[in-house]
Amino acid sequence: MPSHVPLADELRTRIIAGDFAPGSRLSEATLAEQLDVSRNTLREAFRVLAEQGLIEHVPHRGVSVASPTIADVIDIYRARRVIECTALRYSEPEHPAVQLMRDSLTDAEEHLPTGDWIRVGSANMAFHDAIVALSDSPRLARTYRDVAAELRLVFLEIDDPRALHEPFVRKNRAVLTALLEQGPAAAADELERYLMASERTVLGAFTRMGRA
Repeated sequence: MPSHVPLADELRTRIIAGDFAPGSRLSEATLAEQLDVSRNTLREAFRVLAEQGLIEHVPHRGVSVASPTIADVIDIYRARRVIECTALRYSEPEHPAVQLMRDSLTDAEEHLPTGDWIRVGSANMAFHDAIVALSDSPRLARTYRDVAAELRLVFLEIDDPRALHEPFVRKNRAVLTALLEQGPAAAADELERYLMASERTVLGAFTRMGRA
């Protein structure tokens, strides 16, 4: 495996965990020294992350963590509806990934009372990863992985994690219930309404923050 691949994965994990804030500059010299890698290897990792939409090259300023715009949010949710709703609509309720949906939902519900929004948010994302896993498509999973990483950047921009995550735990439960009791088509319809509500919540937050 080329040396820049695990480095890109490490930086990706740190970015979506919030170690580097959206919009913050990534110093090539500083990171190369901290991570004990060559600057050429770091540049290759940056190239991978740029293709994934997680960093951007700003003229005369170098490399910065991407700072999503309202247009980015709209496109991210467009991609989510196509990928997730399609995967769910053509799924089988007996698929092993349904158990992953159950497990991640239980995890989120257990941490709601404590207000551990980082844990709740991660469990919510795991629920949606499981929905995509219903498709049995490694290509869709890879595509969704990049979309989900950009979505994490969007969430990092919002300073009210409770409003962002709490209502959608209940909506996840409604999606799972619809799948088990009414079938994939009903679940996909429920998920589409869910994603439209989530998009409105995020766009409302960006508008209040004065984001373009």
